[in-house]
Formats: sequence, C-alpha cells, structure tokens
Amino acid sequence: MKESIPEITLNDGLTLPAIGFGTYKLNGNHGATGITSAIDVGYRLIDTAYNYENEGTVGEAIRRSTIPRNELRITSKLPGRYQEYEKAVTAIQESLYRANLDYYDLYLIHWPNPKQGHFVEAWQALIDAKKWGLIRSIGVCNFLPEHLEQLEKETGVKPSINQIELHPFFNQEEQRRWHEQNNIKTESWSPLARVNDILDNETITQIANQHNKSVSQIILRWHYQLGSIPIPKSSSPERQRENLTIFDFELDETEMAMMAELTRPDGRINDQDPATYEEF
Repeated sequence: MKESIPEITLNDGLTLPAIGFGTYKLNGNHGATGITSAIDVGYRLIDTAYNYENEGTVGEAIRRSTIPRNELRITSKLPGRYQEYEKAVTAIQESLYRANLDYYDLYLIHWPNPKQGHFVEAWQALIDAKKWGLIRSIGVCNFLPEHLEQLEKETGVKPSINQIELHPFFNQEEQRRWHEQNNIKTESWSPLARVNDILDNETITQIANQHNKSVSQIILRWHYQLGSIPIPKSSSPERQRENLTIFDFELDETEMAMMAELTRPDGRINDQDPATYEEF
C-alpha cells in the first residue's frame, strides 16, 4: 500500500505522503490500537497535537508497529497557552517526552491567537528547535496570509505547511491559491467535515456512484487533486484501508467543478475564524 501513495516535497526538502492519518480523540489503549492499525495498513504520516492529550498514545502505537521510525512522519502542534518563547521551547521538549521520541518530523503552531500577539516568538522557538535537531520541518495551522507574511518578514523563515480547515463545504479557494503562490503546502484538517450530511450529499453521492467509490473516497480524492494533504481519522481497519484507496481513479474537470459548487460562505464547522479565535 505504501508504494502506491505519492509523496509531496515541502519547501525545505522534507517529503510527506499525500495522505495522512488524524488522531483527534484517539486516546488510551483503544487509540493506540487504532493508530497501530493505521500504520499497519499503510499510513506513514500521523498527526497529533499537544492539546489532543494523546502524544503518548501515538508514541505507544509507533512502538507497537513493525514499521521503522525513519519511515514515519510524525506531526505535533504547539498549544496557544505556550506561545511565549521559553514556554514554547519547554512545550516542544515536553511533546517529545510524552511521545518518547527523539524528534518530530513536523511541528506546527496550532493557532495564531492574534489577540495574544505571541505567534512570532513561538515561531522563533520552532526555528531554534529545528536547529537543535528536535524537529525536521516547521509549519503552522490556521494562519491567514497576513500572519504568514508577518512570520517571514520578522524571522526570514517561511512555514513549510499550513494545516487549515478544508472540506467540500468550505474549500478555502483563496487561501489555497495564496499558499501555492508562496510555496507553502496545504494540509486539510477535518477533510470529511465531521458532519453527517456530507456523507448523504446528493452531488458527491452521484460522483461516487459514477466511479464505484464511497463518498469518503471521492472527497479524499478531491483533496488530493486540489494539491492538499488530507488527514482523515478512523479507528476501523476497513475504513482506514478504504480511505487510502484513492489513487486508482481521477475526478474530471466537470466533477471537480461540481465539488467546488458545494462550498458555503459560512462553511466552517465550529465558526473558528483564525482572525479572532483563541486556542488555550
């Protein structure tokens, strides 16, 4: 399975699989079993965060797996309450201790928290942690173009990736275009929208029937053709395999246009606008 997953190269040279595995709310032994299963069926990009409180679970899944650590790409994220420089450095170290890892392949600032105004010093902490060998590649989540521009202006270092809310009901066309123009890769959180009505959507179901694929496979293939890296979550091995099987077909221009019509101005799931939302 692994050989069939294309790889994407970030602006700093690190390669990532074109699809990853999300771990939000996968905790404890149940979570470790589900994540180990995901690795066993072929996922090599595993996404966690300090605030998910499951970095230790991810570390346990890695230890249970037979896949060598250097074949995996493990992501974690800095929480909003630790964006001051010294706190950020300590939090990165704590993230590693929790997972019992020597390094993270990718470490992200989880939200910009613009009201606090500490995201630039948090970014400097990530820059230094990369120099110290604790992180291989550094990026952000939920940053708007003005936040991204400020990071580069004040530190001279551009993020390799921006993980954003992205799904058919909120396709982030302008943000994605900005990323592409500035050589920053897009990663999609909540790629299947976490809302039930998307799985019953008439347009996506019609496309799925045309290709003899599931609605989830159509949505994940759509992400791939947009140039974004989706990180779906499932604890079911069958569903995990299904979500990986998206590279043996292609959506045509008409189908991509049909998908584009599904986006909504108010499409955010929890109304988490990065311009105002503050993560603890």
